[in-house]
Amino acid sequence: QVQLVESGGGSVQAGDSLTLSCAASGRIFSRPGMAWFRRVAAGYDRDFVAAIAWNGGNIYYADSVKGRFTISRDNAKNMLYLQMNNLKPEDTAIYYCASSFSVVGGSSDYREYDYWGQGTQVTVSS
Repeated sequence: QVQLVESGGGSVQAGDSLTLSCAASGRIFSRPGMAWFRRVAAGYDRDFVAAIAWNGGNIYYADSVKGRFTISRDNAKNMLYLQMNNLKPEDTAIYYCASSFSVVGGSSDYREYDYWGQGTQVTVSS
């Protein structure tokens, strides 16, 4: 079992920055691929944001966030991060971190992920 807890969300203005954190506990953190997804509202699918391989070797981004968001991880601290710069109103969503022991290289497919956090709200005003 893996427990994931996100933090760092909030309400900001367009152009501002936020850093989301995800603390992992339970099973050894250093093995799984990790990712951030977001959902704009209940009833919508979770959209891929960014993914990172177990060793940080492969990183993937959704086109909508390339050049603005940076995913990183610290296996020694069991932490996953998402640095978000130049935020836009369309980035408003609940952000979730996820871990996958089946795809340790990272994946954009939410079905590949075994464990999810509870989410943290990010609201960007124009």
